[in-house]
Amino acid sequence: MINVIRAELTKLRRPSLSISTVVAVTFVTGLVTSLLFLLVDSPEGNGERGTRISREVLELSSGISISFKNSAGLLGIVALCIFAAQTAQEYTYGTLRNLLVRQPSRMKILVGKLIAMKMFAVVMVSISALLALSLSYIFAGVMDVSTAAWSTPDARSAVLRGFVNVLIATIGFGIFGMILGLLFRSPITAISIGVIWNLIIEGLLSVFISNLSKYFPGQLLSVVADGGTEKISYKYALLTSYSFLLAGLLIVAVLFKKRDVAN
Repeated sequence: MINVIRAELTKLRRPSLSISTVVAVTFVTGLVTSLLFLLVDSPEGNGERGTRISREVLELSSGISISFKNSAGLLGIVALCIFAAQTAQEYTYGTLRNLLVRQPSRMKILVGKLIAMKMFAVVMVSISALLALSLSYIFAGVMDVSTAAWSTPDARSAVLRGFVNVLIATIGFGIFGMILGLLFRSPITAISIGVIWNLIIEGLLSVFISNLSKYFPGQLLSVVADGGTEKISYKYALLTSYSFLLAGLLIVAVLFKKRDVAN
């Protein structure tokens, strides 16, 4: 198991993947944070789906973590793409055969890959958190937003809760990507379907059909990242989304064990 994790981490540390991930995380976090503060006085809104987050809300102790939590959805898409690609490309490149020579147990390979990619997600979310907090202070000074409440114990608790919730949601999106990668065994197909489903299908259906978001894993993971909403509780979103993911993971684990190693 340890060797599988080390092997997967070696792949994840490749400059082509690690640098591109840092660039993607930096872009996503920087975009969300800058829009949140620079459009704080805009009547069109400065938050997700055109919601307006006022100056007074940003000046609260929880205001320092808002930009980071708002980045969770796009961070999840980045994680989905990475998990899907790293899983499916074993079939595309035929490297799964080589892995099975060194480690015949397919379940150990699957669990080891999942653990390694979770560790990668922790690093990814940590980078986003540090960047979001730093940029929040910078843009707060530019837009004359008071940061007096951001140094209180309540603010530190809000940051910690936000980090844990965003991490749980990001890993959940990553597991969704891993499920698609094992199911379709093609990086392009898995990533395309994952992005279309989360950004378009779930988003549109949730807007036009009320209460349908309570049954979509992507929407529920976004609720988890936000710490719960008025319509959907944190506990319901966490348990329901991960129940869907666990069921999907069990199904593709059986397929992974039974199907041919080549695509």
